[in-house]
Amino acid sequence: MPVDEEEADRLEAQHQVLSLVFDDRLIFPPLDTPKNVLDLGYGAASWAVEVAEAYPDCEVIGVDISPHLKPDDAPENFWPQLDDLNRPFTFQSNSFDLIHSRLVGGGINKTRWPSYIRDIKRVLRPKGWVQLVECYYMCQSDNGSIADTSAMRQWSNNYIRALEGRKDPRVALQMQNMLMAAGFTDVEGRMIPLPLCGWSNNARERRIGDANNEVTQQALDSLALFPFTQLLGMNIEAYSTLIGVARAEARNPVLKAYFPLYARSA
Repeated sequence: MPVDEEEADRLEAQHQVLSLVFDDRLIFPPLDTPKNVLDLGYGAASWAVEVAEAYPDCEVIGVDISPHLKPDDAPENFWPQLDDLNRPFTFQSNSFDLIHSRLVGGGINKTRWPSYIRDIKRVLRPKGWVQLVECYYMCQSDNGSIADTSAMRQWSNNYIRALEGRKDPRVALQMQNMLMAAGFTDVEGRMIPLPLCGWSNNARERRIGDANNEVTQQALDSLALFPFTQLLGMNIEAYSTLIGVARAEARNPVLKAYFPLYARSA
């Protein structure tokens, strides 16, 4: 995925969409005064900075492999670190009250996920919490109008096929089992249909869809460019045609398209 100003803007817009989805709740678990928070794959640092501003006595550490996205005006209690999440954590055990991991599925290697969750378990303090959010990029329709021949379904199938073996494009479906396998108990969460445009009759969901439409239009290209052209060998003309039709379908309210978004905490 490109790491540049355009991508940083997309990540910020994505954060605003997720803020709407989660009703501006930065932290899901019942944690009133966190002292040490770890944000894994902080991206544009939108979530980490907002937590640092909301809890000025809390130390927020963000880890990411891309130093280009370090914010210039971050609060003093936000500490960005450069590291690869595919490597074992270097933090001491029992270090954090909360660990946040959101939409890192495209970066974590498939074989890393079990040890990634175990690393989270190890560095959490007793009674600490983990908060995970991942998207399953298999396009669905609220009225069943997305067929296997549709461009959006082709986009989804190609995306999953390109990443399988390297990453785990279905990790969102497996988070609960992985958390329990690592020793977490009382795992909570749900699947949230993330609308690709403002198709819902519900005002709140329509607002989310309207906000997510532009994010989706950009993501259909930025998420797929390397996997489709380099891993699948799709020529640029076929790629551009598929992306163009998929974008048109994603913004068509008649199709009522959405991606399943999974949120888990434990």
